[in-house]
Amino acid sequence: MSTRHSVVPHSTPDQLGAVSPADTLTPADRYEELFVAVQMSSVFEDSKTFVDCAPRMAPEKILQAYRAAHCAPDFDLKAFVHQHFDVQLMPPECFVSDPDRSLAEHVESLWPILTRRPQDHPVRSSLLPLPHPYVVPGGRFTEIYYWDSYFAMLGLDPRDRSELLAAMVDNFAYLIDTYGRVPNGNRTYYLSRSQPPVFCLMVRLLEEYGICDGREYLHQLRKEYSFWMDGAEELREGEAHRRCLRMQDGSFLNRYWDDRDTPRDESHREDVLTARRANRPVHDVYRDLRAGAESGWDFSSRWQSDPCDIATIRTTSIVPVDLNCFLLELEREIARLSERAGEADAAADFAARARARCAAINTYFWNESGGAYFDFDWQLHQQRSNLTAATMVPLFVRCASPEQAQRVAQIVKARLLAPGGLSTTEATESDEQWDCPNGWAPLQWMAVRGLSNYGHEELAAEMRRRWLKIVAQLYQLEGKLVEKYVLRPTAEHAKGGEYPLQDGFGWTNGVVARFLKEDPEHQANEAKAGLPCTRNPREIGDHRA
Repeated sequence: MSTRHSVVPHSTPDQLGAVSPADTLTPADRYEELFVAVQMSSVFEDSKTFVDCAPRMAPEKILQAYRAAHCAPDFDLKAFVHQHFDVQLMPPECFVSDPDRSLAEHVESLWPILTRRPQDHPVRSSLLPLPHPYVVPGGRFTEIYYWDSYFAMLGLDPRDRSELLAAMVDNFAYLIDTYGRVPNGNRTYYLSRSQPPVFCLMVRLLEEYGICDGREYLHQLRKEYSFWMDGAEELREGEAHRRCLRMQDGSFLNRYWDDRDTPRDESHREDVLTARRANRPVHDVYRDLRAGAESGWDFSSRWQSDPCDIATIRTTSIVPVDLNCFLLELEREIARLSERAGEADAAADFAARARARCAAINTYFWNESGGAYFDFDWQLHQQRSNLTAATMVPLFVRCASPEQAQRVAQIVKARLLAPGGLSTTEATESDEQWDCPNGWAPLQWMAVRGLSNYGHEELAAEMRRRWLKIVAQLYQLEGKLVEKYVLRPTAEHAKGGEYPLQDGFGWTNGVVARFLKEDPEHQANEAKAGLPCTRNPREIGDHRA
C-alpha cells in the first residue's frame, strides 16, 4: 500500500525531546524503609495504590518526617500516609454506561474518559512524563501500557481520532528515544522491563490509515531491536544474556527478562510472600516474577513448573513462541522500511535475520506430532507440553506454512475454543488470571486475524461471534466492559491474579469496537445496559466445544 505523509501534524525529533527529563527513582528507591513498611503492612488493599500516589511535598522531606516520627508509641502509619500523599484512583462509576447507549456507543464514549494529557500529570509522582495525550486501560491502570495500547488503538476511528493515534505512537517513539526501550508503562518502577514489542504493529497501523510514512519511525524501530538483542554478538551456542539467547544450532531467539531482581514495587508484598514459599534463591524468583510481568501474561501456568503454584515460576528459562513472532515482525518491518528508505544493505541484513528467525520458530516451537506451536524450555532443552493461545501467534505473523496453519486451526477448535471465544490455556484452572477459564481481548484479536490470514474464515468468524456475545452479556448485566472474561456460556466475573477485576477497559474496548464493525449483524450491536437483545440472527455456536 502506498502511504502519504502525516494527515495530522507529526512531531519532529526536537519536539519529541521537549519534555523535561524524569526523575527515574522508583518509589522503593525513593522512600526506602517507609516504602517497605507501607507495602508489607497493607496500608492499601491494592499494593499498586501507594506507588501511584502523588506526594504532597518533596519525597525526601516525607522520608525525613517518617524517620523522625515512626518510633513514637502512638504513630499511625496509615494516617501518616494519607497526610502526606494523595491517592490517584479512577472511580468505577466512570465506566458505567448510559442505558440508552448501545455497546458500540458506550465504547466510543469511553475514549475521552480514558485519555490522559501531559499537563494533568501530578507532580513528583512515579509517572514518567510524555509529550502527547494517550489512552490508559482504566481501573487501577492510570498510565499508558505498551502492548495494551496497540489493541486499544484498533478501536480508535482514524476519521475522528487520527491526532490521538499519531500522538500515541509519538509517545512510544519518545520513550524509545529517551530510555532506549518502551517500558512496561510510563512509571518509574516499570523502567527495568518492557512488554511484548508491538511498536512496529502500531507504525504499520498508522500507515494503513494514511496517517504517516513508517520511515519516520525507522530510527526508533532499530533502537528497540537493539534493546531486545543486547549482547547477541558476544554469545556462544547455548548461552544467554538478558533477553537474548543463542541456541545450540547458532540461531538467535529471545526470552522475557527484567534488569532488577527485587520485588516489584507495585506488588512488593505479594512477591515477598511468593519468594518465601519457593525452594530456590529469592532473587531468582523475583527476576522470574518481573519477567512474567514483561510478558504481559502476568501470571500464568505457562511460566510455572507446577501449574498451580506461582512460587515455581521459571519465566527466564522459557523461550516464548509469541515474543519471537513479534520480533520477527519487527525484523520484517525494519527490512521493509529500510528498503523504502534506499538502505539496501540494511534491508538485506534484516530480511536475512527475519528468515533465520522464522526458521528457528519452526525448529524450536513447532511440534509435528502435536500439530501446534509450544514454548521451548532452553534450560531443559525441550518443548513445553502445555497448549496455550500463544500457538496462534505464528499464524498472526504469517510464519506458519498452510499445512501447519491447518493443523493449528484443528487443534485450537478441538481444545481451546470455548463458549466465549479462545481460551488462554487448556484445562488449567489455576489461581492465575492468564489461565483457563479466562479469555482476553488481545488473544481473540490475534487468533481471529491469524485464522483469516490462512483462509480459515468460518472458524475465525465463530471465534469472533462467541467473544462478542460473552462481552455483550456482561455489558447487559452491568453496563460496562472489563479487562478479561470467563468464557463459559453465561456471563460471570473473571477471577485469579493479584487484583480484582478491572473496569474500563482499553484493549477490550479496542478489539470489541473493531469486531462489531466487522460483524454488523451480530446481536451485540444492539446490546444495551440492562436490556436483553431484541434480535438473535445467530447463536453463539456449539457450547460443547
